[in-house]
Amino acid sequence: MRDYEGLSRKHFNQQAAVYDEKNTVYYSREGKISCRNIAEYLRDKEWNSLLDVGCGTGWLIDLLRKERAADYHGLDLAENMIEVAVSKNIPDAQFVVGKADELPYDNNRFDVVTCSQSFHHYPNQNAAMAEAYRVLKKGGLYILSDTGIGGVGAWLDNHIFFKLAPGGDCFTQNRKSIAKRMQRAGFTVIDCVQLQGMIYRVIGKK
Repeated sequence: MRDYEGLSRKHFNQQAAVYDEKNTVYYSREGKISCRNIAEYLRDKEWNSLLDVGCGTGWLIDLLRKERAADYHGLDLAENMIEVAVSKNIPDAQFVVGKADELPYDNNRFDVVTCSQSFHHYPNQNAAMAEAYRVLKKGGLYILSDTGIGGVGAWLDNHIFFKLAPGGDCFTQNRKSIAKRMQRAGFTVIDCVQLQGMIYRVIGKK
């Protein structure tokens, strides 16, 4: 089996130093679109603790912390991304290197779990979603925003292109497929929208 995690770690470690400043499709453009949308959605919601899975350079947490003091945690596979996130010295934020399908947190720990523009890199997507469900409090929100397609395009990506691409992209899907996956994981889907182009947002409630 292809080592998607190893490829993703290498890819994002190489990008980390310039990831935030390079606002292009290959770097942080889609991520910033997702993060801004998540921040806007959360602005008038009640929550005090948040975990960002696949947090990268901590861009979302930095954005959120400028508007709200809360208990923030970020996790990413790439140690160089975590190093950049830590260097930002964001108040109330802790960052760790880790895997989405093996979260180092207690059950029922967070009000919100976010995942922006990283889910398509996960080879164990069902396990990653189950972990998000586990660490959420009852009534907590799982906000997943990613870029993906369905149909023939998804088949070509998943069976041909991603088998050859060096960046660790593993499995693409559209928002409807993500919503069904969330339901199977036990979530009640409360939101499923297309944001911009192929970027979508799906929200599940525990």
